[in-house]
Amino acid sequence: MTDPGAALSPQGEIIEGCRLPVLRRNQDNEDEWPLAEILSVKDISGRKLFYVHYIDFNKRLDEWVTHERLDLKKIQFPKKEAKTPTKNGLPGSRPGSPEREVPASAQASGKTLPIPVQITLRFNLPKEREAIPGGEPDQPLSSSSCLQPNHRSTKRKVEVVSPATPVPSETAPASVFPQNGSARRAVAAQPGRKRKSNCLGTDEDSQDSSDGIPSAPRMTGSLVSDRSHDDIVTRMKNIECIELGRHRLKPWYFSPYPQELTTLPVLYLCEFCLKYGRSLKCLQRHLTKCDLRHPPGNEIYRKGTISFFEIDGRKNKSYSQNLCLLAKCFLDHKTLYYDTDPFLFYVMTEYDCKGFHIVGYFSKEKESTEDYNVACILTLPPYQRRGYGKLLIEFSYELSKVEGKTGTPEKPLSDLGLLSYRSYWSQTILEILMGLKSESGERPQITINEISEITSIKKEDVISTLQYLNLINYYKGQYILTLSEDIVDGHERAMLKRLLRIDSKCLHFTPKDWSKRGKW
Repeated sequence: MTDPGAALSPQGEIIEGCRLPVLRRNQDNEDEWPLAEILSVKDISGRKLFYVHYIDFNKRLDEWVTHERLDLKKIQFPKKEAKTPTKNGLPGSRPGSPEREVPASAQASGKTLPIPVQITLRFNLPKEREAIPGGEPDQPLSSSSCLQPNHRSTKRKVEVVSPATPVPSETAPASVFPQNGSARRAVAAQPGRKRKSNCLGTDEDSQDSSDGIPSAPRMTGSLVSDRSHDDIVTRMKNIECIELGRHRLKPWYFSPYPQELTTLPVLYLCEFCLKYGRSLKCLQRHLTKCDLRHPPGNEIYRKGTISFFEIDGRKNKSYSQNLCLLAKCFLDHKTLYYDTDPFLFYVMTEYDCKGFHIVGYFSKEKESTEDYNVACILTLPPYQRRGYGKLLIEFSYELSKVEGKTGTPEKPLSDLGLLSYRSYWSQTILEILMGLKSESGERPQITINEISEITSIKKEDVISTLQYLNLINYYKGQYILTLSEDIVDGHERAMLKRLLRIDSKCLHFTPKDWSKRGKW
């Protein structure tokens, strides 16, 4: 490989903004050469290192590489007009550098992206009915166990008895047709009240990209990141490694820890109060003085070794700010507010003889005008892929049930957050549909509103999940929910693996009326 300084270029060397293939190992431990952008260059002991962002890859894969991993034959130098200065004068990412572009192939497959359309556009309506944009939200969804004659496919259908207005609504009836002689559940949906075309806020484009973020941040407690202020500094990981209890964590993203800490090989955190120190000796000295063996605040849930603590961002500012700093290392779509007063933090812990060790957390606004029941949510990397993410989500909806509200997470969600929420919504809704039973030989009925009330999942999320699962179909003038054998079998297998569940009997929680400022 040629020395980087010998690269033929107007500048005579590799500079920030250059694009070229970079060698990396993929999940199958195979070599690949994806296109990457050079974000920064540094010289250590006469050896140049390059900080690269892989185009169309998540930013958590960004890394420092040596020149041996660069393919200089295909280097693309930036145009001068492409650089965009930010407020503080630092060069920003070039307009053409995609940070979170959604590949077209993913959109076409339908597996990764939900259908970002109004409900009426999802169905094959007669031409004279296409103009009707919405449906009544209080029509019943009926579910029956009648046998459908001459039904060739291996799908179970939930018939929806539609009233005069033939558009699916939050409350349409559905019926289930058994197959192979065994009755299975089906659910139908009915039309009604008109809906605005942008009423569904759960499509993936709005959740998993920064395109849907408003240009001006909300003045409430929103933690949505305003990506217009991104610069080279905040696009680069600044912490090399974090030691938290018995775990060492490799941060994924930038977090605004003090500048003097960013040069350390390891940042040491107390796993109980989350205060940070420069060295192991500083941490050991701190532990002799720290009396905490669990997060501050009230323990509102305990079952087995799992506990949840409710922490007021006003009463426990230091802990809340330290928690936000830690979480920002693994959340790219959220910004960090040092004013934690408007937020509540719910920290999940695992107990052993040494204390309560943090597993993950979610935060929520004390007062949300948009029915958000989660602002930020994170499972720490050592505990991921073990069911804790769904447990956090389930707990957030359990709190919404006690509060008597429906809720939804604040958008946009990260890629991993989106997958977790989709999986939770799908399993929860399918659990409801498959549990429907007929009474007195009549078709059981359920409405979208009833599903929302039972689960506390917002109606738009219920509808978008049914669309994503491709359960809603238009059949003989009615809207039906079709549960295929593959969906049923897949759901049953997934539920067998889901061992961690929230037990509402173990929750001791009394919601407060935060509209009364005296309670802040």
